[in-house]
Amino acid sequence: MSTSSTTKPDQLHHALPSAGYSVTVRLKLDNIPGTFAKVVQYLAEAGASLTEVKLKYSDFNFLIRDITINCKSSKHLHEIAKGVGEVEGVTCQDWKDDTFELHRGGKLEIHSRAELRTTDELSRAYTPGVARVCNAIHKDVSQAYEYTIKSNSVAVLTDGSAVLGLGNIGPEAAMPVMEGKAVLFKQFAGVDAYPICLATQDTEEIIKIAKSIAPGFGGINLEDITAPRCFEIENRLREELDIPVFHDDQHGTAAVVLAGVLNSLKIVQKKLSDLKIVVNGFGAGGVACTRILLAAGAKNIIPCDRAGAVYRGRTERMNPVKEELIQKTNPDNEQGSIADVIRGADLFIGVSKPGAIDRAMVKSMASDPIVFALSNPVPEVMPEEIKDVARVIATGRSDYANQVNNVLVFPGIFRGALEARASDITDSMKLASATAVAESIADGDIHERYVIPSVFHGGIADRVASAVVAAAKKDGVARI
Repeated sequence: MSTSSTTKPDQLHHALPSAGYSVTVRLKLDNIPGTFAKVVQYLAEAGASLTEVKLKYSDFNFLIRDITINCKSSKHLHEIAKGVGEVEGVTCQDWKDDTFELHRGGKLEIHSRAELRTTDELSRAYTPGVARVCNAIHKDVSQAYEYTIKSNSVAVLTDGSAVLGLGNIGPEAAMPVMEGKAVLFKQFAGVDAYPICLATQDTEEIIKIAKSIAPGFGGINLEDITAPRCFEIENRLREELDIPVFHDDQHGTAAVVLAGVLNSLKIVQKKLSDLKIVVNGFGAGGVACTRILLAAGAKNIIPCDRAGAVYRGRTERMNPVKEELIQKTNPDNEQGSIADVIRGADLFIGVSKPGAIDRAMVKSMASDPIVFALSNPVPEVMPEEIKDVARVIATGRSDYANQVNNVLVFPGIFRGALEARASDITDSMKLASATAVAESIADGDIHERYVIPSVFHGGIADRVASAVVAAAKKDGVARI
């Protein structure tokens, strides 16, 4: 989930241990009954979670075990790595931060599909044979889809200006996220994606670079670019390129949100067109959620930002995108703070910051309130605070039920767009992806803690891809 606040994850102490803060320690333990039990007791008292144990060596005097432990934060991880070696009868021989270890050397590498074992094979793969393929593409550029990686390639392009909850950290620091995105493309949809991190945050230059590299790719996934610049970059590239351009922070989030809302409505027995919806946070994610909900049939959406409700006639913190959308939202022109406008709301969608709403605000909502608190890693309100008030709760976190995770959508959208050789990704294709995600859960299986499927729910990317191909053909943007 890419919707984010500006709180640094390493400054947080999460309520529950997370695999994102796991440590593997190598322990030398006295071979005396009860020694390992002391380790387990220490971890329990320290609020850590033991997840894996491997015996590496044993003899009459001692044992060596590698144990993996989930912690709550970076600080907690270091405390555990030090403290576990101070348990009586235990020595810590070594430890590693599992997240950093996974990233060592990067998460990607290039594999060749062609094996070159003879000079004949070399002659076909490179000179002189390759020239024949080059000439064929020169005569008919569309042949690049047949005879190059273009047909299955996506550029994951960022300027590093709005990365996760970290903010404007620059292109080098953004690289691990873009690598991770590429891994997800491959893992969930078989799409080859490449991290492209730019050393510029100039809108025109980003557009120029994207257009210049476009010939080598079948699509461009814009990632972690600040609003409102991301809107102009996406709109311009969609107009000026003949390959699909998709800003995942906007549309991936929105499609998964809509999927979760559609299933939530089956529980509370309400219609989308009848809902009062409050969207808090009106950047890339909030704008896209508003647009897709309107496209799906919502009639009463009240957008909010740091200045409160966005309404017609407001001059503070406005921009062209807000001016455009306020003509289609907030039909009663409600004004005031988030606490004012959330009263009587059926659905709250937060893409803003931790603590934006509280229990009292949720209690002021309509009956059976639905709360999508998506600020990441710390939600607008913690689920524990409202679990007896809200009927359905979703967050952006994997350690709670109903995670809004963009990986449910973007691999399948690009898989479908590439299969259709689509020239664009239309609103209908986005709506189709949301419906496909929602329908991946059978009606009989839907309940309050299961309105959004797990990212490991089998076949979601294929289902999304099929729906996207059908929508692309219907909209006339498919070229195959």
